Amino acid sequence: MMNEQNSIEIYQSKDKQTVVKVKFDKETVWLNRQQLASLFDRDVKTIGKHINNVFKEGELDKQATVANFATVQKEGNRSVERQIEYYNLDVIISVGYRVKSVRGTQFRIWATQRLKDYLVKGYAINEKRLKEKQQEVLYLKTGIQILSRAIEAKNENHDNKILNLFAKGLELLDDYDHKELDTKGNSEQKTIFPTYDDYLNFIKEMYSDFESDVFAKPKDDSFHSSINQIAQTFDGRELYPSLQEKAANLLYYIVKNHSFVDGNKRIAAACFLYFLDKNNALINKNRETIISNEALASLTLFIATSKPGEADIVKHFIMSILNRNLNDD
Repeated sequence: MMNEQNSIEIYQSKDKQTVVKVKFDKETVWLNRQQLASLFDRDVKTIGKHINNVFKEGELDKQATVANFATVQKEGNRSVERQIEYYNLDVIISVGYRVKSVRGTQFRIWATQRLKDYLVKGYAINEKRLKEKQQEVLYLKTGIQILSRAIEAKNENHDNKILNLFAKGLELLDDYDHKELDTKGNSEQKTIFPTYDDYLNFIKEMYSDFESDVFAKPKDDSFHSSINQIAQTFDGRELYPSLQEKAANLLYYIVKNHSFVDGNKRIAAACFLYFLDKNNALINKNRETIISNEALASLTLFIATSKPGEADIVKHFIMSILNRNLNDD
């Protein structure tokens, strides 16, 4: 098990002192004879004999398991760099099974148990992964079959209800996969910005719906920042020109700023709707809300679980939904 000091714990003896610093190279670990002697509590000459036997008996290939590393050694008052022979993990294990000492016995017990654990657990994990992969393939095949039938049905009937019903969702997923989500909104209009007190009064109307003494209780002043940030300008121009960009950022900031002790996601979703409603953008031309309850909940959770580096893609996703639903014919 590697730690931050580039050491590896080969096994832990009863005194819990068996920690050996190693070199890491070519996807394995390396110890020199002195380190092997310390590890197995034997002198360097004995370790050398075991190493020679490993190669003499053809158990391992010396060329593949031995390497020379430049190592700085102290000689009196000066440091001298020498090429020292190091042995990889295969040799370490082979020597560990040959050493006749208490430490060697401890190592063999440890190694045998670990190998058994890895074989059993590894098999179980791989078997589980294989089953999961097979299930994924089955789902994919089934999905392709359903879509194929749907496409065939659409070719025969242009009024196919299923495809019409889910066309927007499929289009959004396709755009997401191909990184073609909308990067800006399509509605630039004079915006009404509710005040801090307007939002708080609106939030107070939610109190009776949630039995909690700490619901909407402010933790700090970050809620001010969340609602004011979407109204920012730079060099006389709005930072977020379109209504969709303002709304998407409002929802994102309120969720991520965690301004309240409890209810941050619910408050964010409600303020998002409140802002759209104040700007006559909550209902589209067909007199339908531009976002469903389920979609709103999903988007809010989408934001909450996203990482900071994913902010742009999250906002673009929200803007794409608003763009395509606001002017729905």
